[in-house]
Amino acid sequence: MADISYRDAVTIALREALREDDRMFIMGEDIGLYGGPYAVTKGFVEEFGRERVIDTPISESAMVGAGTGSAMGGMHPVVEIMTINFTLLAMDQIVNHAAKLRYMSAGQYTVPMIIRTVTGGGAQLAATHSQSLEGWFASVPGLKVVTPATPYDALGLFRSVRNEQDPVIFVEHILLYSTRGEVPDDHYLVPLGKADVKRRGDDLTLVAYSRMVQVALDAAEELAGRGINAEVIDLRSLRPLDIGTVVESVKRTGHAIVVEEAWRTGGFGAEIASQIQEQAFDHLDAPIGRVAGAEVPTPYSQPLEMLAIPSLESVVAAVESALGR
Repeated sequence: MADISYRDAVTIALREALREDDRMFIMGEDIGLYGGPYAVTKGFVEEFGRERVIDTPISESAMVGAGTGSAMGGMHPVVEIMTINFTLLAMDQIVNHAAKLRYMSAGQYTVPMIIRTVTGGGAQLAATHSQSLEGWFASVPGLKVVTPATPYDALGLFRSVRNEQDPVIFVEHILLYSTRGEVPDDHYLVPLGKADVKRRGDDLTLVAYSRMVQVALDAAEELAGRGINAEVIDLRSLRPLDIGTVVESVKRTGHAIVVEEAWRTGGFGAEIASQIQEQAFDHLDAPIGRVAGAEVPTPYSQPLEMLAIPSLESVVAAVESALGR
């Protein structure tokens, strides 16, 4: 087992893919000579050349459109969108074209394109660069949305994503790049649509994804000191969604709280809560709780930004309220 950073895990995944798949290339803004805005592709252009590591103009719609067309033609593109906020400039290409071409062509065309992008706040980048929009894409049939929370999952999920014939939104949280974790030396895969129980517990189920998994785990440790044993489930992917693992846990604990960084109104947490209610209603001992981002554009001020994002304290308070403590 090697202890590596989340950033290193993504770098390993990309380098491995380029070495093993001649059809694969990556393109995005500043990913070549600059080494990537998050230093993920540092040294790639020297190793693989400019035909496979392509610096693009600042035009997300052109990048995703070119990726879609090349995927239809037999290539395996990885398109890096600097932040998920900028996917709004390519929404038509992603939602109306890449996601639907396989269906509308009756399977004559597939779009095995991977769109890597960065989500979340906490880096003091203000309102237009700190949004969590992955739930929007998870509502679109034809897209798959992957949200790894650990180095292990980032590497294992990317390996699995390479086998997909549908476009995948591979979402990396900006504050996770420096986090570390153990990764096996031997080759392994993490399947899409399989949630992971990151911490076992009997009193309540915490459901989270991306960086909120770390927040939920920290809250669970704090709660353990207060005599509350919380189970933490990492969804890993939003589409496909493994609601079965969540429901099984809730049926055992009798309580559920969904934690996400996106805004509460219209957030993906509402979908999770709805499916729990539909499938585990008779097992619930209290209403399903939700902890989400504040209903404001993300503030630039760091203290205000931290107040707008779910924290250990807000999760602990929600758990104690749900349990009547």
